[in-house]
Amino acid sequence: MSQVKITADMESRVEALLGRAPRGLQEIPVLDQQGNPVVIRVASLVDGKPFPTMFWLIDKKLCYQIDREEAGGLIQQLQARVDADPKLQRDMAEDHAAHVRLRNSHISDTLKAELETLNFYQVLQTRGIGGIEDSARIRCLHTWYASHLVVGNTVGALLDEHWSTVQS
Repeated sequence: MSQVKITADMESRVEALLGRAPRGLQEIPVLDQQGNPVVIRVASLVDGKPFPTMFWLIDKKLCYQIDREEAGGLIQQLQARVDADPKLQRDMAEDHAAHVRLRNSHISDTLKAELETLNFYQVLQTRGIGGIEDSARIRCLHTWYASHLVVGNTVGALLDEHWSTVQS
């Protein structure tokens, strides 16, 4: 992951893309070729509430493209592939476990103590990409793809594969 400094300008670009001020903004790990934010990383505790979704896709073009895919039933198609393939299921489980480890690497000892006091830390240990608990389920392509752009994952690779066959 790149370390993009969160300047006032960068924060205002994120705000423009979100349509509101970002809450819990910690990092901008992915930029496009023009230097615009594509993915943001959010804190695990925002306004005293657990925030299991670590990476958010904010690029309007990609969000719209994924919106269209979801509306067209792509989640159901990909889910059927996963349901029929134990290897994909294992790969997704490992993606979730890796995501939890990565999230934990961003949690300071102080934040961990606060999360534990609020009884949220253990919950975060069971929530992977997009805050999902069931490692064999695809709930939201946006969160999978945001995470994929930071650290590759199975569902993001399936989406890339889908797009490459559609464009061919």
